[in-house]
Amino acid sequence: MKYYLAPMEGITGHVYRNSYEKFFHNIDKYFTPFIVPTSSKSFKTKELRDVLPENNQGMNIVPQILTNDSEGFINTAIKLQQLGYNEVNLNLGCPSGTVVSKGRGSGFLAKREELDIFLEEIYKKDDIKISIKTRIGKDSPEEFYELIKIFNKYPIEELIIHPRTRQDFYGNKPNLEVFKDAINLSTNPICYNGDIFTSDDYKNFIKSFPEVNELMLGRGILANPGLINEINNNIVLDKELLKKFHDDILFNYIEVFKDDNIALYRMKELWGYMIYIFSNNKKYAKKIKKSQKLKDYNEAVLNLFNEQEIVKGAGLFSNNN
Repeated sequence: MKYYLAPMEGITGHVYRNSYEKFFHNIDKYFTPFIVPTSSKSFKTKELRDVLPENNQGMNIVPQILTNDSEGFINTAIKLQQLGYNEVNLNLGCPSGTVVSKGRGSGFLAKREELDIFLEEIYKKDDIKISIKTRIGKDSPEEFYELIKIFNKYPIEELIIHPRTRQDFYGNKPNLEVFKDAINLSTNPICYNGDIFTSDDYKNFIKSFPEVNELMLGRGILANPGLINEINNNIVLDKELLKKFHDDILFNYIEVFKDDNIALYRMKELWGYMIYIFSNNKKYAKKIKKSQKLKDYNEAVLNLFNEQEIVKGAGLFSNNN
């Protein structure tokens, strides 16, 4: 099985990726949070920092692009090629209201004729691999059966399918019936993404889909960075290792941003997921969230690590929200 890290805006940037690679070293491809093309000849500072080769050494990185403008996509792909990248990923999955209202992300799925023309244009650029991350439709799962006809017309490096519609956001369960049809209908390689939070989730999925060889994990990894090791080796994440991982991320956020407040904000975003791996986590989650200074934050985190334990089979935060 090949494992990919899903792109998550504000969380899985190069700081998180480097710390993850340092401590866990089991991701085959890291997908960057999306880049939105602009008319500028250069990337925004934040975007450039995230994709610079020197900030991503020793990792297989695939930058993701979010747009419905083929010229913008191609120009961005060219800029990424100049940095040494040989694969880019098209985001057809983002369910955010601001993205969808502009006909991008999962909003683009509702405009099939425009999407077809867009794909025809970008796949004329045949000197770079283009993979696609998609949902199964904007409003209804039935949309997928028309979308797959479009996808099959193009040499997609990999079709990464999150089998929810935009309407689902992250609610309801992934539609595995449609995913099963996708495997049978697609002429391109398929990767699965969605709701693998525990080793049991993985086992159940593989039992149903033994032919799947690529798996993209997002929220499951953020909740439990030791998830892949648990899946592969039945080893539950060690609390001491998790603390070192946490401290490394925090240290590097402070180094990169030179601003405790930005570092705190980023760490709180991460704790929105990671808190669920601990027993009796609610009061600690509140203290972490309310901390305004690094000193208070560190005290709250230290108390959590000292007083609570990692729970085997944790990561089921979606059931606790």
